[in-house]
Amino acid sequence: MIVPSNAVSGRYVALGRLISSSSSCLQKETTSFDKLRTSNRGLRTMANPGDNVVPIEEVKRFIVDCMSKVGTDRSHAQQLADVLVCGDYRGHYSHGLNRLDMYVRDVDKKVCLGTGEPKILKERAASAWVDGNNLLGPVVGNFCIDLAIKKAKEAGVGWVVAKGSNHFGIAGWYTLRALEQGLIGMSFTNTSPIMYPTRSAKAALGTNPLSLAASGINGDSFVLDMATTTVAIGKLIWTSSM
Repeated sequence: MIVPSNAVSGRYVALGRLISSSSSCLQKETTSFDKLRTSNRGLRTMANPGDNVVPIEEVKRFIVDCMSKVGTDRSHAQQLADVLVCGDYRGHYSHGLNRLDMYVRDVDKKVCLGTGEPKILKERAASAWVDGNNLLGPVVGNFCIDLAIKKAKEAGVGWVVAKGSNHFGIAGWYTLRALEQGLIGMSFTNTSPIMYPTRSAKAALGTNPLSLAASGINGDSFVLDMATTTVAIGKLIWTSSM
């Protein structure tokens, strides 16, 4: 999945209250490679003998340093680092560290802003409309899902829609934040039109990724994170670079 730098909207939802949340990369104690291997069958998530293994905190430091170099607020850079590392750690290698150059380039060329804050344009008890002010996608995404979580806890449901956002990494990052709070989480975003509808001669639809997350019993959970096209374009980009 990919959301180009000119993406304009995203939706973040938190619903109801559930029993306690389960495993995600948001909790250090539940991010073992064994659990990742179970949830990402067919993907190699264990290091082989002789592989160079870089500690997670070192990867995050590298990301923050790179983004800070082009003028990104440190707190914004840290939020980006969390999302990219989570993408790699969960096996979404198309949305991990390999996307760092895109974020650096966008901020450096002022396509995306590295400083500022999202702004609430309108809100009600259970809904809100947010202007992302062309900031990094993870900054806007975190702001919106946290707002949706707050509203869900107060009103039973929280719907937040954003405009003026950018590529926000894996959609599952935001539903996992809701899951950690004992809620059902949903996140959706649009992309530029790159998919050809049936019998069409012109691209008209985006990959428009979505994610749903809900906790189960005995520490289990369900997390869906997918593009609505046959394959996420990020995976094509990742594969072509190999």
